[in-house]
Amino acid sequence: MPLARLLTAGALSVFAALSSAGAADFTFVADQAPSEGRVVLYVGAQGALSPLGQAIDETTGGRLSWAMEVTGFSGAFGETLALPAVAPFRNVVLIGAGDEALSARQLHDLGGHAAMAEDDDEGLSLIVDGLESAVDAAGAHVAFGYALGDYHFTAYLTQNPPPAGGEVRIVGAGHDHARVYQSDLAHLAGAITLTRDLGTEPGNTLWPQRFVERVEAAFEGVDNVRITVLDADDIRARGMGALMGVGQGSIHDPRLMIVEYRGGERGAAPIALVGKGVTFDTGGISIKDSQGMWYMKSDMSGAAAVAGAVLAAALRGEAINVVGLMPLAENMPSQDAIRPGDVLRSMSGRTVEVLNTDAEGRLLLLDAVHYAQVEYAPRMLVNIATLTGSAARATGDEYAVVITREMDLSLEMMEIGARAGEDVWPLPLHPNHFTQIESRIADIQNIGGDPGASIGAAVVATFIAEDLPWVHLDIAGVDWRDAPTPTAPIGHAGWGVRFMDALLREEAGAAQ
Repeated sequence: MPLARLLTAGALSVFAALSSAGAADFTFVADQAPSEGRVVLYVGAQGALSPLGQAIDETTGGRLSWAMEVTGFSGAFGETLALPAVAPFRNVVLIGAGDEALSARQLHDLGGHAAMAEDDDEGLSLIVDGLESAVDAAGAHVAFGYALGDYHFTAYLTQNPPPAGGEVRIVGAGHDHARVYQSDLAHLAGAITLTRDLGTEPGNTLWPQRFVERVEAAFEGVDNVRITVLDADDIRARGMGALMGVGQGSIHDPRLMIVEYRGGERGAAPIALVGKGVTFDTGGISIKDSQGMWYMKSDMSGAAAVAGAVLAAALRGEAINVVGLMPLAENMPSQDAIRPGDVLRSMSGRTVEVLNTDAEGRLLLLDAVHYAQVEYAPRMLVNIATLTGSAARATGDEYAVVITREMDLSLEMMEIGARAGEDVWPLPLHPNHFTQIESRIADIQNIGGDPGASIGAAVVATFIAEDLPWVHLDIAGVDWRDAPTPTAPIGHAGWGVRFMDALLREEAGAAQ
């Protein structure tokens, strides 16, 4: 029998399990300008200073204004000027806020710029009173961006780890800002931290069952959550030959982890989020080239993002029903591994000819999306995966690929991504892509021609009801950063949590 647990205890703090070293402790201060220490000051176009900024400039004897003049600091968005030892302050960092009303995404970026520009190990003050924005509680959004930009993974550092984060005072932001951050955005930041931690963890410490244990710990004590875990026997009993096939070559058995959050109307159909969870991908018998294979520890980025998105919604008590499904396997070559040319029977009864064992993510997904439809009858299904190198080559590290059956839905997803700070760009799904995966000896084959991203989507789409709103996200180009952005340091980006969180917020609002 599958392991199922209903978590109904009062919400407890889960951030001990989620936080990484260096995470800041935020306090919100209405109007008390600092008189010493480290300061980050946001400056408008042409060097315009806010009231608190003017007070700080006066405290320095006008040296901030003078420094902007002699350096030509313009206040353009994201422009940074670091001024050490401007008495009586240890450091003052000026960051341009531009001359336009700021969106939530821009506020997040400003917070991230601050985290990248100044250490918080001894505490610092962020001056936000001059930020022009129609977004409620702008200071809370700056704090959120700072939390994302301040991420450090330190679990295995034994020499000179980053110091623990100090207090970050958000100055010019009162009680409402503190409430918005603590009741909402702090949960989202913590969920992204969980996702980044999972995606960064080495393969020798994170396999399917360990993934399950880490996610269970994160949800401990969260209201209205039910966790079900199918082990290898359960997977076989349900006829999930595709999922079982991917994982059978490893000493670590596969799992299917399901996290249900019921925050909406009783009986209302949920949104299903399905994330690929290959905890390490060697390619199997179709083994990958050794160069860069270490990065395949993060081939479970889709499952990690699903865990984070459901966690954020549950912690803030979003008024929606959502079920997150995470098919988990380790793809290894061994005497038990599937071979190119093997035929697997899926839970749906359809058969799949495996022409390449390195096209394994779609095999996990096709069993999981079928299970989601049979067991939960969702009103929308989103699957997310580091699925194809083709997607990364098509859109680089600026966009994840989105594929749907209807262009209007793709355009809606582009708008959601733009608001969330995680951009997507559509690729086509043409009838010819389904023709290319026809097999001579099975119902379909797991690879076809080009473009590979659309072929991978076609494999998954074969197992999804045509009348079900469906969104396919291929995040192979965006889940890992080789260069930082303001809200994503080098390393695992936690991509997808913000996107799916924004989608859940919109769907919850539309249902009310």
